[in-house]
Amino acid sequence: MPPADLSNHDFRKILLIKLSAVGDVVHTIPVLNKLRRRYPAAHLDWLVTPPIAELLQHHTAITNIIEFEREAWSTPWRLAPFAAYARLAAKLRAAAYDLVIDMHGQFRTAALTLATGAPARIGFDRPRARVWDASPRKFSEQARKHAWQGAREGSWLAYTHHIAVPTLDLHAVDRYLNVGSILGLDKDPADFSFPIPQSANSRVDSLLRQHGVDSADIVTMAPGTIWETKHWGNDKFAQVARHLMSKGFAVVLIGSQRERVVCEEVAGLAPGAVDLAGMTTLSELAALIQRSTISITNDSGPMHLAVALNRPVVSIFGPTDLIWIGPYRRENAVVHADLPCSPCYLRRLNHCHHGHACMHSVSALTVIDRAETFLYASERRLANAQVT
Repeated sequence: MPPADLSNHDFRKILLIKLSAVGDVVHTIPVLNKLRRRYPAAHLDWLVTPPIAELLQHHTAITNIIEFEREAWSTPWRLAPFAAYARLAAKLRAAAYDLVIDMHGQFRTAALTLATGAPARIGFDRPRARVWDASPRKFSEQARKHAWQGAREGSWLAYTHHIAVPTLDLHAVDRYLNVGSILGLDKDPADFSFPIPQSANSRVDSLLRQHGVDSADIVTMAPGTIWETKHWGNDKFAQVARHLMSKGFAVVLIGSQRERVVCEEVAGLAPGAVDLAGMTTLSELAALIQRSTISITNDSGPMHLAVALNRPVVSIFGPTDLIWIGPYRRENAVVHADLPCSPCYLRRLNHCHHGHACMHSVSALTVIDRAETFLYASERRLANAQVT
């Protein structure tokens, strides 16, 4: 059995588990950076899905990236998931970790956590009804049903130590950093730093040149989302794009392969916007966002990348909660309607009984005004710097 107090223990082989999505992984990077400072000589691996692995593979805090092949767990052939699990479990057990931190908190990650045989296994506590009572806010019935409120699918049973969840009124980044009290990590502010390889910057330079874009005044715009209910509207994104282009900015549409259709429609409604959806890796996407004057997004991975890269961002929120997963420490970057039914955490439009009012109520002019507030502040800082 591991000691009850892990804060003074010198772990030598550590596995961090956070599989996906982009935003969730970005939220976990501060934990990674603190772990490396706390255990400078440790062997520190990260279990993650292959698309996200590309973003993390250059991080010097990571010893090895171990890829979790999600597709192998969803194949129609029933034996394949068990074979994939057995191979990965054997690989993890052979690594002889003495500490596993499961930030994902689902049955499949808990099973792998147990399979490592690590004596110390950390994950979130189970859902408890009192977390809702700890907040002065009122939540809809749908939010209580669908929102994250602790480790899921019985995964908490796999852990020897639990990260407490006393309240939900905490950003995901701070919630993850609560592992620090268990391990004695430093209490410095969240450090999102991660390297962007030169190859990614060179590729972005090439893409922009191909499309005749001057990289001095770029606005990146991410209109796509995985959830239907997070989608603001192609026509309104296009209206914002046309306005910004009229002010001399180059608008670059960004997104994954699955978001190409959305970006193509926005590009069609905003002639002159450059559509790079599906053309960049995550590292290249980060390189593109890093050189942006501002990013306009839904609640999505590019929004969290913009925050991690310390770039201005304006995000439209509806079904999700800005306190829990908004742009970290940037409440003024969020535009939302603040309706009684929001947040609901419903993913599909046919489950919404309010006509998607949370997103329909946010106008393009409101987003333009918020973006111009940031752009004006940036111009003023630049002018003051030139004077001094």
